[in-house]
Formats: sequence, structure tokens, C-alpha cells
Amino acid sequence: MPSLSRADTSIVGRWWWSVDRVTMMALAVLLGIGYVLALAAMPSITLHLSDPHTQDMIKQIGFLVIGGLTMVGLSMLSLRQVKLAALGMGIIFYLLTAFTLLHGTEVDGAKRWLSLPGFTIQPSEFLRPAFIIVIGWCIAESRRTPGFPGRRAALAVFIATAALLKMQPDIGTTFLFTMIVFTQFYLDGMEMKWVAGAGVLVALAGVYAFFFITHVHTRVMMFIDPPKGSQAQTALMAFGNGGMFGLGPGEGQVKHFLPDARADFVFAVAGEEFGLFFCAFIIAVFAAIVLRALVRLLGEPNLFVVLAAGGLIAGFGFQAFVNMASSLSLIPTKGMTLPFISYGGSSALAISIQMGFLLALTRKRHAGDTQ
Repeated sequence: MPSLSRADTSIVGRWWWSVDRVTMMALAVLLGIGYVLALAAMPSITLHLSDPHTQDMIKQIGFLVIGGLTMVGLSMLSLRQVKLAALGMGIIFYLLTAFTLLHGTEVDGAKRWLSLPGFTIQPSEFLRPAFIIVIGWCIAESRRTPGFPGRRAALAVFIATAALLKMQPDIGTTFLFTMIVFTQFYLDGMEMKWVAGAGVLVALAGVYAFFFITHVHTRVMMFIDPPKGSQAQTALMAFGNGGMFGLGPGEGQVKHFLPDARADFVFAVAGEEFGLFFCAFIIAVFAAIVLRALVRLLGEPNLFVVLAAGGLIAGFGFQAFVNMASSLSLIPTKGMTLPFISYGGSSALAISIQMGFLLALTRKRHAGDTQ
């Protein structure tokens, strides 16, 4: 890429000089960490190609490669292409998410997955980035086009999506979607009385979930009074075992005792095998991506870009926070993956699409490029 001149008017040339290369490099660092932990989170056994653990490792690395290429490809889209791609994705994956209610694979009482030859897919993961952009588009259009009921349309999309996720049920993703929509309406200039009202509704929903949704109640109670040998306690022991510099790649023990070590508790694997400084570095990379995106949005005149990109980066940051905070027992455990680092093809590809859209939205544009 250094050979590209600013005078280069090709698609790649225009993309290279307009994309946020700092954010792109930070995302590449996360992908690299994902490769390392795809190896480290595997049990230390002989790595034969016929071994299921080896196949899982190779499959995850393949998903990360595809995700990186997808992210770069999507970052080249124009604003109009981002909108159309998100609308198409939203329709397809909303229908697929609904299809899981009828023919989904049930795991722990929830139907969130579709089984396909050779792999499974969680459609709601792919619905999220499309959902965020469509919501931002509706809200922005209500200001751009007088009389267009954009905010009501945005609320209708949110309610339809939240109701579908609740039916799976997927309380964590429903809550994540709710916080993203709240952020987008706040960025649009929501009055403080509505902010307070929304906060009360979220609090009441949390109280309802605690008393009437069994697995939510169980997780909260385990957080308040964790039993001996719980996943949260085991994860904390992993951080203690790792100390400052870790035990070394493949030397950790937590992955042998935690059923979700490669996904929900991959941060604990990083802490045990690579230590406190490596974990601090991971947190710094996530923080840098979020802050960099927010800084770029401060001077953005296009409301659609502010709302869509703001929602994308809020979802990215909140998901990372929930995963790492639950691993550290700062909040109740919740099955959210750590972007680019946790094991899972759906997660890796979906977050790559989300960040590809973000890079496309935050590219430098000419003053007239508002579509």
C-alpha cells in the first residue's frame, strides 16, 4: 500500500487515502490476538489434523481470515451502498432469526442457532449490524425529509426485533440492542425527560427479568453469592495464576475446567497464559478503537453517519466490556463473545461485517457525498 499515490484515482487508491488506517490497524491487531488465542485456548494435546480440537482451531483461523477480508471489502462501500447492504442483510437475517424458532438447534433451552452442513450459524449476530444502520437511517431521514415518520419507524423496527429475540429467548442480545437504540436516540438529541423515562423502563425490565426469567435470576444470584468452583471463581483463579507475565502459551489450566473457555471466558485464558500486561494491552486496543471512532464523529456533519457509526461502535464497545467484566466478576456472567478473540465463526464474521460498515461510514468524503 505505501506505493499508492494520493493522485491514484482507482477504487483501491481512493479507499486507501480515505479510510481510517489507524482504526484498521487496531482491528488487525485484534485479529492477530484472535489467531494467538485460537491456539492458546485449545487443550495441550497432540495436534493431529484428524483431532476435533485441531479442526476447530483451523476452522476458527479460517473464519478470522475470511472476516478480515470481508471487513476490508465492506470498508470500500459508499454511504448509499452501506444503506442498501444493511437493508438487504436486515431482511434476510430477520427472517432467518424467526426461522430459528421453528427449526433452530436448541442449546440450554434457547433456539438461536441454525445447523448447516459443517457448521452452525447464529442469525441474530448478523442481524445486529444491519439493525443498527437501518435504525440510524430511519432516525436521520426523519430530520432530512419533513413529514417522514422516521423515529416511529425506528421504534417499530426495534420492537419487532426485540420481540423476536425475546422469543428465542436471548435476553443478553435483547439488552444489547436496547442499549444501542438508546444511544442512537440520545445522539439524535433526545430530551432529558425521555432519557429518564427510558432509563426507568430499562430498570423495570431488569427487575422483571430477575424475578420472572429463571436463568437471569440464577446468574444474578450466582454473582451475588458465587458457589465454590463456579465459572466466575475459576476465571478469577486463572488471572491469579497468570500473574504479570503469564504461564506461557498452552500452559494454562482454566480451559480444562471452563466449558466456555474459548468463548465467554477467553479473556481468562489470556490472563492465565499471557498475564496482566497482555490483558491490559487488549483493553487498551479496544479502548483505542472506540475512542478513535468517537473522535472522528465529533466533526461529522452527516447525521446518518453519526447515528449509524455511533451505534456500531457503541455495540462493539459494550460487547467487549460485558465479556471482560464478566470474566473479572465485575458483573454477572453473560454469554457475549469478545470481538475477534472469542471462538465462534458467527461471532467472527458478524463483528467483521460490523467493523467493515464502521470503516466505510467513517471514511473521509467530499462535501457533497451525503448519500
